[in-house]
Amino acid sequence: MEIVSFQPAYAKAFYDLNIEWLEHYFYVEDYDREVLSKPKQYILNRNGHIFFAVEEGIVYGTVALMPHDENSFELTKMAVLPEARGKYLGHELMKHCISFSRKEGKNLMLYSNTLLENAIHIYRKFGFVEVPVETNSPYKRCNIKMTLTL
Repeated sequence: MEIVSFQPAYAKAFYDLNIEWLEHYFYVEDYDREVLSKPKQYILNRNGHIFFAVEEGIVYGTVALMPHDENSFELTKMAVLPEARGKYLGHELMKHCISFSRKEGKNLMLYSNTLLENAIHIYRKFGFVEVPVETNSPYKRCNIKMTLTL
């Protein structure tokens, strides 16, 4: 398994993996669909990054780093194929994002939901701490915001 940067051939996998994850755990918000269907416009062209966990041409997982402010990236759009869950791909994607962000001199932040107990546990394991969620959060399902100072 290797982690690679965005390639146009993986755009459909970015969309499909995230839509499946959202439908499985929550629901797809209009904002999600817009960002996922136009990753170049909303992420890459705004100095963001998208990474993929790939093996033998198959995309098993993905994650994005969207600029949040001048000092941090938002860790977002992380999803793993259902059959690959539990194989620590999320950990590998997280480690890659932390390493990448550290090299870029950026901190990390994320929005999530406390129903995702395992994800929240993993975020804490990597050193993320809870901070107040602003009232204008872009996600309706968000009830927790976490940051990681690098």
